[in-house]
Amino acid sequence: MNWKERIKRWLDHEGLDEETRKSLDLLREDEKLAEDAFYQDLTFGTGGMRGEIGPGTNRMNVYTVRKASQGIADYIKSNGDEAMARGIVIAYDSRRMSPEFAEEAAKTFASNGIHTYLYNGTRTTPQLSFSVRYLHAFMGVVVTASHNPPEYNGYKVYGEDGAQLNLEDADRVIEFVSNVEDELTIVNESYKPELLVTVGDSVDQAYLTNALTVREQPAASPIQAVFTPLHGASGATVQQLLEKAGYTDVTYVAEQMEPNGEFPTVTSPNPEEAGAFELAKKYGKEAGADLLIAVDPDGDRVGIAVTNGEHYELLSGNQTGAILIEYLLSQKQAKGELPENGRIFKTIVTSEFGRAVGDSYGVKTTDVLTGFKFIGEKLRENDGTGEFEFLFGYEESYGYLIRDFARDKDAVQSVLLLVEAAAYYKTQGKNLHDVLVELYNRHGWYREGLVSVTKKGADGAREIQSLLSGMRQNPLQSIAGIAVASIEDYETQNRIFTDLDQSEKIELPQANVLKYFLEDGSWVCLRPSGTEPKVKFYFSVKGETEQESDEKLELIKESFLDAVNNR
Repeated sequence: MNWKERIKRWLDHEGLDEETRKSLDLLREDEKLAEDAFYQDLTFGTGGMRGEIGPGTNRMNVYTVRKASQGIADYIKSNGDEAMARGIVIAYDSRRMSPEFAEEAAKTFASNGIHTYLYNGTRTTPQLSFSVRYLHAFMGVVVTASHNPPEYNGYKVYGEDGAQLNLEDADRVIEFVSNVEDELTIVNESYKPELLVTVGDSVDQAYLTNALTVREQPAASPIQAVFTPLHGASGATVQQLLEKAGYTDVTYVAEQMEPNGEFPTVTSPNPEEAGAFELAKKYGKEAGADLLIAVDPDGDRVGIAVTNGEHYELLSGNQTGAILIEYLLSQKQAKGELPENGRIFKTIVTSEFGRAVGDSYGVKTTDVLTGFKFIGEKLRENDGTGEFEFLFGYEESYGYLIRDFARDKDAVQSVLLLVEAAAYYKTQGKNLHDVLVELYNRHGWYREGLVSVTKKGADGAREIQSLLSGMRQNPLQSIAGIAVASIEDYETQNRIFTDLDQSEKIELPQANVLKYFLEDGSWVCLRPSGTEPKVKFYFSVKGETEQESDEKLELIKESFLDAVNNR
């Protein structure tokens, strides 16, 4: 069925709501937009789905949400009566249509005889992860599109361990969702009221009690910090947590504390971008704050800006991760609580900076594929084996986990530890920028870069695939005049040593990712985004000085991008 036939099928459906019918009439006036809305089903991948809100099989709307929910319901039913009785938890953030999509999902599950817990208002993704474990549910769903623009929304799926589904379980769920043939005919109004349960404060308090356990010591001293949830779901939770922990001097950005899916005061609600900190900087200057903190809309990613004496400097996820590792391990070592089998986890596109810090304390760091679900998978395995004691997990894209009562990145608990670390170092006459410089001087000046290229629609998807295929068929021999020492191809799961003309197996799951290692220790990684129409290029270098690292990073980045563009 082509895209025109799909539109006709929707318009011919008697039960199509009038608002969608009118939107489709307008959509047909722009053939390119109409094709993009209907040329495929919205991809339901290993983490769920995400897309622009609007009519169409390739959009987020009540019909595609019902389809995904029906597929998941069928999967739960296939696991038997116990799975149905344990049920599913649903949370949602502050985005457009998030409450409506969450309610549609809840009704679909309940109509299938599945016990369903629905939060009574906006909550963070880590709270959803926690609540799956706390309520002993079989699965969880959170309606969110993280830091995407306002026109996007999404649907993330969690397993009974509170982590995003592992690849095996995800494949089964994807199959069930794919087997739902007609999203238009799903009826979700007939269910027993007792199957749909609203949850709220009692689960919130249980989460906050657990979040307080990330502390390494009581509030060390007053700390001037500024916090903003960027109009997202984390504001009230973070404020309660910090006050419970004794940090009463934190300033909250009033204009951004209330959930608002239009994100009216920011261009992008992304804590990776300096623009997200504009209002926080204003508050920070007025309060003389040492630390600015911004959390993305669904509360799983956190960015910080620290004063360097002249202005506020936005730190990267790699830098923040290294500081948190240093604080955690130094505190545990000082108290004699550093375990011999302690373990840190990071993704393959995350800097080696954090590993260097961990190594200095004798703590092993293990790499996983990009995506926090792979850290969650390691934690699930460890539940059975007890092989290691989890100390920290993180990824360069501003996601951190300190205590594994949640099994996804958790900005809420990370905010508490960052405030605590800033307060502790302040008693030593230092701020977090000072700590970062000390770490660089001790371990080397690591520098990282990221370039994201957006390729929307069907043509864009083909371009991204063509790029990766071309890089496999004709790999680069050098970058910026530095020879390529080895290439890791996670699709073939081989590590190829270019000078020895030999290879070895990579002990990680299959993924469409390529990573070039240069002879000087630098690396470049290419991967399509799993949630956005983008291809991402990651760069990492290390030098003896800040200037050397900065110059090397720009040289390698420019050389690599020229090679890609000239293919």
